[in-house]
Amino acid sequence: MPPLSKTTFSLAGIQWLFFMVVNTIVVPLSIGLAFGLSDAETAGLIRTSFITIGAVSLLQAVIGHRYPLLEGHGGIWWGLVLGLCASAPAMGLSYPELGGSLAVGMLLAGVVTIVFGALGFTELLQKIFNPIVLVIYLFLLSVQLILYFFKGMMGISEGGAINLPVAVVSVAIVIAVLVMSLKGKGSIANFSILIGMIGGWIGYVSLFGAETPPTSGGTVFNLLPLGELKLHVGIVITAFIAGLINMANSLVAISTVETLFNERTKLVRYQASYYVTGAGTIVAGLFGMIPFGPYSSSIGFLQSTKILQKGPFILGSMLFIVLGLVPALGGFFATMPATVGDSVLFVAYLQLFSTAIRNIRKLPLDNIPLHRLTIPMLIGLSILNVPPETFNAFPVIIQPLISNGLLVGVLLSVILELTSKNKLKELAR
Repeated sequence: MPPLSKTTFSLAGIQWLFFMVVNTIVVPLSIGLAFGLSDAETAGLIRTSFITIGAVSLLQAVIGHRYPLLEGHGGIWWGLVLGLCASAPAMGLSYPELGGSLAVGMLLAGVVTIVFGALGFTELLQKIFNPIVLVIYLFLLSVQLILYFFKGMMGISEGGAINLPVAVVSVAIVIAVLVMSLKGKGSIANFSILIGMIGGWIGYVSLFGAETPPTSGGTVFNLLPLGELKLHVGIVITAFIAGLINMANSLVAISTVETLFNERTKLVRYQASYYVTGAGTIVAGLFGMIPFGPYSSSIGFLQSTKILQKGPFILGSMLFIVLGLVPALGGFFATMPATVGDSVLFVAYLQLFSTAIRNIRKLPLDNIPLHRLTIPMLIGLSILNVPPETFNAFPVIIQPLISNGLLVGVLLSVILELTSKNKLKELAR
C-alpha cells in the first residue's frame, strides 16, 4: 500500500476517531438508560468506554490480530443486555441483580476466552463455525443492529410513531454517505464517513438545536456500577454462550478482513486476539461496560473509505483515549445527535449485510440442503421481531437464551451443521 501524505494520514486518523465515537457513544448511553443510572454515572461510563476501547483497539492493532479493526462493544453482547433489561421485570429480577449476574457471566466469559485461546481453540472454532454458520451469524448480526439503527435514525418513539423531520434529515445523511462512498472519487470517497458525520451533525444542530453537554464528567472506572456480583444461573449460562459466540465474532471479522489485505492470518495472531479480547471482557464486567470484540462494521468502513493503512487507525485509537481522559472533550462528543450516528452506522452495516450476501453466493448451494440456511435464518429473524415478553411462559432459566434471535439462530445453525452428514465434503466442492 502506498504511503499516505501527512494531511491524508491526519484526516484518516480523525475519521477513525469519529467512527469510534459514533460506534461507542450510543452503547453506554443506552445501558445507562436501561439500568437507570444518573447523568454523572452515565457520563463516567461513556468516558470509561472511550479509554478502554481506545486502549484495546490499539493493543489489537499492535500485538493482537494486527489489523485496523475497531475493538468495540460487541453487538451480540449489547443486544443480549438490552433484551435482558427489557425482560428483567417479567423474570422477577431487579436491575442490580441483573447487572451483578451479567458481571459474573462476563468475568467467566473473559477467562474462558483467554484459556480457550491459549489451548488452540481457534482450530476447533473454525471447524464448528464453518462457512454456513458464519453466513448465518453475519446475516443475523447485521439485521439485528440495522433494525436498531433504523429505529434510531427514524426517531421512532415508544408508541411506534416516526418523527418525520428527523427521519427526513436521517435519510438525507444516508443517501449522501452512500453516494459519496459508492460514486465519489479520491478524497470524497475516502472521507465519506467523516463528511457524513460532521455535515449531518451541523445540519441537525441547525434545524433542531444542540444538546447541552453533561455538567459532570463522572468517575471513570467505577467498580461494578450496575450491581454487586450475583449468581443467576440462567443469565450466567447465557452470558457464557454469548462469550463463545463472541469468539466466533473474532473469527468472522478477522477471516473476512484478511481478504482485503490478501493474506492469511496465522494461528498465533488469532490467539493473541483472544488474549486481548478476553482481558477486555474481564475489564468490561468489572466496570459496567458491554464486552468487546472486533467490529465487523469496520470492514464496511474500510471498504467505504478505501484507506487500509494501520497508522491512521492507531492515531484514531490514541485520540479516542485522550477523549476519555479529558472530561470536556468527552462531554462535547457525547452531544452528537444519536440519529446522526445511527444514520452513518446504518450505511456501515449495509456494507456488512452485503458481505453476508456475498458469502452466501460463495456457498455450493447446489450441493447442500437449503434448510441448513433457511431454518436458523428465519427462526432467528422471527425471534428478533417479537418482544422479550413473548417468552414469559418458558422457565426463567432459559428465557435469557431463547429470547435472543441471534443466539438462537447461530446455535441452531451449529447444531444443524454438526448433525449433517458429509458437511465438510459438501463445502469443499
